[in-house]
Amino acid sequence: MAKDPIVDEVRRIRAEQAAEYSYDLKAILVAARKRQQRSGKKVVSYASKKKIGA
Repeated sequence: MAKDPIVDEVRRIRAEQAAEYSYDLKAILVAARKRQQRSGKKVVSYASKKKIGA
C-alpha cells in the first residue's frame, strides 16, 4: 500500500493535539470549537432533521 502524505500529516497533527491536551477528548473538542470560531468561516451541521408529517 502506498504512503499518502496527506493522511500522514492528518495523523501527525491528531497525535500532536491529543498529546497537547493530555488525551482529554473534551479539552480537544473545546479547542477545536474555539479554532472554528476564530476562523470566521461558516460551520455547517449535517444533523438529521425531523420529518414533518411523519
